[in-house]
Amino acid sequence: MHQIEVDGLVVSVVRKNIKNLHLAVYPPNGRVRVAVPLLVDDEAVRLAVISRLAWIRRKQEKFAQQERQTPREYVSGESHYFLGARYRLNLIERNGVSRVEIRNRQFIDLYVHPSSTVEQRKRIMSAWYRAYLRDTLPALFEKWQDVIGVEVADWGIRQMKTRWGTCNIEARRIWINLELAKKSPRCLEYILVHEMVHLLERLHNDRFRALMNRFLPQWQFLRDELNREPLAHENWEY
Repeated sequence: MHQIEVDGLVVSVVRKNIKNLHLAVYPPNGRVRVAVPLLVDDEAVRLAVISRLAWIRRKQEKFAQQERQTPREYVSGESHYFLGARYRLNLIERNGVSRVEIRNRQFIDLYVHPSSTVEQRKRIMSAWYRAYLRDTLPALFEKWQDVIGVEVADWGIRQMKTRWGTCNIEARRIWINLELAKKSPRCLEYILVHEMVHLLERLHNDRFRALMNRFLPQWQFLRDELNREPLAHENWEY
């Protein structure tokens, strides 16, 4: 990977064994990355970026305006999200098994050992989010496999930095971002459908959009809702 500058933008260029050029703008700071076929030169990349400058600027402006969470310290009074709702964390230090519970639709009670560190509390919360997704996703995959007419060979959950989900088409394997446990269930379902549709169409082209319109007509509304949600405090990397 190397970088070029186009009209004041720093653009990361990655050459791969692919057929088409793919341009993307990533949160949280609107970095621009272009994946291109091996034989495409930088001048062609430059022209492609110039042709989409207005779109790039709009995406960067959206990211700049998007609310961000401050770094989490896992102490009482902090705001934490689950299924699109904001809760106040209530830290309960005591001996025994660590656990997480929702109380009165307002609080997340985090039970931890008195000597627990911030990193340990984070891992407990992450395990709780992961358990929710593991319990929820099987039924969603079964539902949408029947609707879309595809079969997912394998799936998993990852803490990802730049994507809500990914699809390995050859292996028919889908990965879901752990952060989606914090978003509304309809956003989780949108990402799952999005990745499953890639099993029918690899690219984000007119056919892909037509398939999304067919299977999930409100997908653009859900995409916008997800993009309005607060971003986690992350040093997002490729």
